[in-house]
Amino acid sequence: MADEMDLAELGDITPQQADTQGPRSARDLEAVYDIPVTVSAVLGKATMQVSQLLKLGRGAVVELDRKLGEAIDIYVNNRLVARGEVVMVDDNRLGVTMTEIVKADRSI
Repeated sequence: MADEMDLAELGDITPQQADTQGPRSARDLEAVYDIPVTVSAVLGKATMQVSQLLKLGRGAVVELDRKLGEAIDIYVNNRLVARGEVVMVDDNRLGVTMTEIVKADRSI
């Protein structure tokens, strides 16, 4: 079909061109469906000196930069893509419910 494009052509499209070429179908993305990505959910962060880190032991509490109930950051391949809330999936597993999608900076 004339409307189909291969992956090499897709790599040559700039974000500005993609915006002007209209919506893509799911079939256009089939080539990337099986590519593995790393998804991380970050509860919070802390900064400390190495000397403080070495003093930590079992039962130590590290205070994070987030408050209880505040949204956590969700990263895909080290890029912030969403924010969400921690949920219990079953008796011993945690999951994340996405509550906000973070719009990507297209200038990069």
